[in-house]
Amino acid sequence: MPALLILFVVTIAPSLFLVATSLTPLDLSRPATWWDFRDPLVNYRSLLRDDLFASSVWVQVYLSVATVGFQLLAGLVIAVILNRRTRFLEAVRAIFVIPMVLPPVVVAIIWKVLFTPDVSVINWALGLVHLPQPSWLTDPHLALWTIIIADVWEWFPFTMLMILAALQMMPDEPLEAARIDGAGAWQTFFYVVLPLLRPVIVLAALFRLIESVKAFPLIFIMTSGGPGVTTQPTNYYAYLQGFSYNFIGYSSAISVIVLAFSFLLSWLIIRMAGTRMQLD
Repeated sequence: MPALLILFVVTIAPSLFLVATSLTPLDLSRPATWWDFRDPLVNYRSLLRDDLFASSVWVQVYLSVATVGFQLLAGLVIAVILNRRTRFLEAVRAIFVIPMVLPPVVVAIIWKVLFTPDVSVINWALGLVHLPQPSWLTDPHLALWTIIIADVWEWFPFTMLMILAALQMMPDEPLEAARIDGAGAWQTFFYVVLPLLRPVIVLAALFRLIESVKAFPLIFIMTSGGPGVTTQPTNYYAYLQGFSYNFIGYSSAISVIVLAFSFLLSWLIIRMAGTRMQLD
């Protein structure tokens, strides 16, 4: 009972309050809209006609797919390298964890400095080899990629640690059997190691997909959703509606959609992963 009570206070009660608020046209500049349930679906109907909301959804999908994909790829490659039994690699493993333990605000400031043209080490290096030095944070074609790069750098250690732990606990018998059958290094990796890593990779992807909708500090500090709306995903759009324009009810409706999407995505990934492993 104490655990259930804590769960209700910390998680369930705020979620119910969020859903209830999304059914009202709550506007902080109009106190009379507080608990006004005469038209409970008004916010959701408005979302269907909101082009900025549709744009934020596509930005969120692009951001989530790109960041999670690159995090899994970087984590897998580095985990395979660090899995080698050498004293040097064992000593440098801790260095790769540093980005993940830094506060998100610190990560955002680091990358904002790196992408600010006047003080950018990246632009300085590009200038040495006579390559173009773009304005990373204000270029509509590059701004979202700066967020992707920063997010991948911050969170690839998470996928790396999960895959590295799975590699170190992997049984030796399938690997020895593959070598005895004449399989090369690449064949062993693709036909033996990767199938054994599939559950861990799916789990890491699930966690990172859920977390990818919370890249708020990077966007807030690095680009503030700009230029225009090119780096304005759904969670940042909800923040603007609630805290910049005082439309708390509308912001709550957006948050409910994000929450429902996260639950649906989690269920689909778990279902697909379970079906695939049963088939295997």
